[in-house]
Amino acid sequence: MLAAAIAALVAAPAALGFAPGSAGVGDPFFPEAGNGGYDVADYDLDLRYSPNTRKLVADAEITATATQDLSAFNLDFRGPRVTSVEVDGVDAGFDRSGPELVVTPSAGIADGSRFRVEVGYRGRPGPLTDADGSKEGWLATEDGAFVVGEPQGSTTWYPANDHPTDKATFNFEVEVPRGVEAIANGRLVERERRRDSTTWRWRENQPMATYLATVTIGQFEIDRSRVAGIRSLVAVDPKLPDGAGGVEESAAILKLFKRLFGPYPFDDVGAIVDDADFVGYALETQTRPIYDRTPSEVLVAHELAHQWFGNSVTLSSWPEIWLNEGFATWAEWRWDEQIGGPTTAEQLRLLERTPASEDALWDPPPAAVPGPKELFAESVYVRGAMALEALRQEIGEPVFLDTMRAWAAARAYSNGTIAEFIAIAEAQSGAELNPFFDRYLYQPGKP
Repeated sequence: MLAAAIAALVAAPAALGFAPGSAGVGDPFFPEAGNGGYDVADYDLDLRYSPNTRKLVADAEITATATQDLSAFNLDFRGPRVTSVEVDGVDAGFDRSGPELVVTPSAGIADGSRFRVEVGYRGRPGPLTDADGSKEGWLATEDGAFVVGEPQGSTTWYPANDHPTDKATFNFEVEVPRGVEAIANGRLVERERRRDSTTWRWRENQPMATYLATVTIGQFEIDRSRVAGIRSLVAVDPKLPDGAGGVEESAAILKLFKRLFGPYPFDDVGAIVDDADFVGYALETQTRPIYDRTPSEVLVAHELAHQWFGNSVTLSSWPEIWLNEGFATWAEWRWDEQIGGPTTAEQLRLLERTPASEDALWDPPPAAVPGPKELFAESVYVRGAMALEALRQEIGEPVFLDTMRAWAAARAYSNGTIAEFIAIAEAQSGAELNPFFDRYLYQPGKP
């Protein structure tokens, strides 16, 4: 009798003060991104895709821990039709509202409890148009799909707690027709060939922000090796006449960056080089950056630098994207210097000659981006890198590199803020740097 009474109370969570998790974490640019009430530990994505029909049949299993007494919770999802939802193996209620999938389990989930939600879905995933007009998400190609997720495109193909502050490990199982490759993050665990299809299984054991996941599909030539002591897998579209391009310099780039920034943060490295120039950009997908065409050495340096700054140490909110792009741009300058180009000091002097009237370089300030439309503004990258080079000259190269290494180590596999970086720079240098950073990062116009 007592057991039945307890079960009745758990099945009526509102009576015990259980409440729905919030529909967003309140990011200044994307307030509905992410969700409250739980923390994800792992995503297990089982996907079957046909390039001919462009149809996806999928099952996403998400393991999470409740951070409050939950009567319901949200997942961010813009993808195809949902066919089923289960929580801990029991059918759950669900509803879709805009980019939100609202899940109501049959019983309340107590604070601190580990739970598993499984979402089945099928249909044709599509792209998402960003505020700046670019496309992201699941971008269909002639032979498969080019899959990128910054800042919100991952939700076009799997349900997630889609904010950079909730990192998780990932399993990918992707079934595609025989003769087609499916390239994801981390380690290739298994490739299982059948008569008409191949299943690719990948595992990323280090925590990853949802926007850094990919399962790019198409016809690729694959090279597996070790690069700078790191397990590497490079996939290149055979239609590209110049092949992997700058990716071939990955070993030298990684050796330089390990000297500058400390140990490479992941178990795997490599690249996906696709013939998809309609996309218009590359992305630092974790362990295996993705390029929409044959990349230059400098671009490869940029995306590899992101493995430290952006992927291991990830921004805490989207307005702080300088922590990603300014750092990777300074690193590409340093690689350019390594191969005989201008020094980082010369880059700064040259750019400082740009008149204040050429405001695309100066505004918005790198740490004062006004909204999502300007998230990838030129000034975030270039003026952002100028700020770091000016810092190097302000505190000296040894202290500057100590600062970069301390930042990479202190926030590894986690998130950071601009204020935390400034604090580390001040601790390493012994200098009061707030006026310096205010001038270079926050004030409008030419510093």
